[in-house]
Amino acid sequence: AVKDDSKEWARYAKELGVNLQRLRVERGLTQEAWPMTQAVENQYQRMEWGKIGKDTPANPTLKTIMAVAQVLGVTLDELLPQPWPDLHAR
Repeated sequence: AVKDDSKEWARYAKELGVNLQRLRVERGLTQEAWPMTQAVENQYQRMEWGKIGKDTPANPTLKTIMAVAQVLGVTLDELLPQPWPDLHAR
């Protein structure tokens, strides 16, 4: 059986958003002055909000996460909150 991880993922997506905003502000970047393509920029805003809709947590692609880490000058470990959510089937 696969466990219901929707609440855990929503919490994690929100934590990621908090990390992103903190790192962006620390670097003096604004969402308006963001050196990314429009597609990544749109996903970034959703990532920082932690959701893509009222009740749908953000779920960015690995490519987007890597692009954001590169722009912020951080490793994935620095970008992604710890601990990671337990997403494997039980």
